[in-house]
Amino acid sequence: MIDFTPNPRPAPRLAQIWAHARMEAGLILSNGEQLLLSVVIPLSVLLGGRFLGERFAMPFSELAPSVLAMVLWSSGLTTLAISTGFERRYNVLERLAATPLGREGVLLGKSLSILLITVAQLLVLTGLAVVLGWRPDIQPLPTLLAVASGAIGLASFIALGLAIAGSLRPETTLAVANLLFLCGLALGIVIPVAALPDWAWFVQFLPTAAVGEALRAVSSGAVVWLPLVVVSLWALAAAALARKVFKWTS
Repeated sequence: MIDFTPNPRPAPRLAQIWAHARMEAGLILSNGEQLLLSVVIPLSVLLGGRFLGERFAMPFSELAPSVLAMVLWSSGLTTLAISTGFERRYNVLERLAATPLGREGVLLGKSLSILLITVAQLLVLTGLAVVLGWRPDIQPLPTLLAVASGAIGLASFIALGLAIAGSLRPETTLAVANLLFLCGLALGIVIPVAALPDWAWFVQFLPTAAVGEALRAVSSGAVVWLPLVVVSLWALAAAALARKVFKWTS
């Protein structure tokens, strides 16, 4: 017998967050600019680097993991900051926060959507890089350090993206996020710290360089601990900053 008794209770908490994450991921992937950042640019760099990288003193063994770092950087900070900034302007965030999802659920759903998109990107690009000839020296400890540094680095990028989107006007957020994306490529994401001039020693303490160096270490099988320490400190600082400056309305 079918029970038609109304059940006005909200869906379970995890189901709410999961539904919100899927919706956010779909919206991001349906946006042309975000699709450019998430798919077209990393794919173009990977393919171009495979055939032109040697001319620019960038071996494919370094370029492939650098592209993976680029994915973490672009999705975690740029994509999230831009989408959240404009949602904030049009009061979408405030309205979502008034639902049973709540403020915490909104932010968790957004973060989970970025994680889903990023994991999908990493799987596709890693597979393509292997097909194109990338042969990383897979060792347990370097791989574990790279995964941990990448995950914590993504968390720090997400927190920074939310801090930017929650404190600046959408137009300013758009400009700052795109500028940071370009600067991050030169500050360790694509260009290794060793390739930078001596006066740029401080770059190794940026989260961009930490993530890039940790992923590039997988190619050589080197054990590097500094990136994990750096991204952990940045994640804590970025989370504290986002908590302090994030506003739900513009």
